Amino acid sequence: MFENGEKMKTVKRILLGLLSLVIGLVILFAGSIAIDFAIGGERIKAVTNTTIPGQNGGPDVHAYVATPPGEGPFPVVIMIHEFYGLNESIVGKAEGLAQEGYLVVAPDTFRGSTTAWIPRAIYQVITNQSEQVNQDLDSVYAWIEAQPNAAADRVGIVGFCYGGRASLSYSLHNDQLAATVIFYGSPITDPQALQSLPGPVLGIFGGADNSIPVEDVNAFEAALSQAGIPNEITIYENQPHAFVTDMESIRSGGVQGQAWAQMLEFFENNLKQGAASQNPNSPQTYQDSFDCEYYLIVSYDHAFGTASHNQLHP
Repeated sequence: MFENGEKMKTVKRILLGLLSLVIGLVILFAGSIAIDFAIGGERIKAVTNTTIPGQNGGPDVHAYVATPPGEGPFPVVIMIHEFYGLNESIVGKAEGLAQEGYLVVAPDTFRGSTTAWIPRAIYQVITNQSEQVNQDLDSVYAWIEAQPNAAADRVGIVGFCYGGRASLSYSLHNDQLAATVIFYGSPITDPQALQSLPGPVLGIFGGADNSIPVEDVNAFEAALSQAGIPNEITIYENQPHAFVTDMESIRSGGVQGQAWAQMLEFFENNLKQGAASQNPNSPQTYQDSFDCEYYLIVSYDHAFGTASHNQLHP
C-alpha cells in the first residue's frame, strides 16, 4: 500500500513537471512573438512602395509594385509571399519578373506583419484567415483594373509556400484570373472544388519536400485533370521545400533557374500571348482551412531540416 502511494506521488510529480514545461513553452513562444512584433513594427515599410485603397470596408493594402521598362499596358502578375511575410526575397523576385515585361504587385497579406521568426510566421498564418486574405486581394485586383499601364484582362497570380496555397485559394475566388502558378503550396485534391478554377495551373514542387508528399502532388494533378483544368505539374527530384530562394540564386542557373524559366514560359503562353480561355464554370465558395500538419512540418524543416527560405529583412 505504501509503495503504491509513493508511485502515485511520483506519477503526479512527473505530470506536474510536464504540465509546467508545456505552460512554460507556451509563455516563452507567446512572449517571443510579442517581442518580435514590438521590434519589427517598421519592417513592412522597408519592403513596400504603394498603398492600395481597401474595398468594401476593408483596410488599405500595402504592396511592393515593380514596373517593367517601356510603355504598357503590361500583363500583370500578383505575387504572394511565403509564411514569413513580404520581405526582400519577394521584392527581388518581383523586380526580376518585372524585367521580363510584367507589372508585378506583391501585396502584404498579413496586414503589416512580417518576420524571420518561425513561431510568429505560424501565428501570422493562423490569424489571417483566407476570407480576409481574399478580401485584401480583391482590393489589389480592383486597383489593378484602374491602372492605365495594366492589361486588366491578362492578370495571373503566383505564390510561394503559404503564398502558393493562397494563390490557389484566390483563383477559386476570382474567376477573372488568367493563370495560376503554385510554388510548393499545399495542394487541394478535390476535383469538385478545383473545377471552378478560371484558367490553367502550373504547379512546381520538390521531390524531397517533407511537407508535401509526392502522392499529394500526384493527387493534385489527377484532380485538376478530372476537373478539366489545363495543368502542368512538375516535381523537381531531390529538391526540398522552398528550393527557389532569391534572384541571385535563380540567375546562377541550376534547378532554381529551371523552375523560374518554367514559370516564365507558362506566363509567356498564358498572359503575354493573350489571356487563356476562361473556364465557363461559375466560381464556387471555397472555405479554406489552416493545415496544421503542413505548417508543423514546414516549421520543422525551416528550423532543423532542408527547407531553404530566404527570409531577408533590412
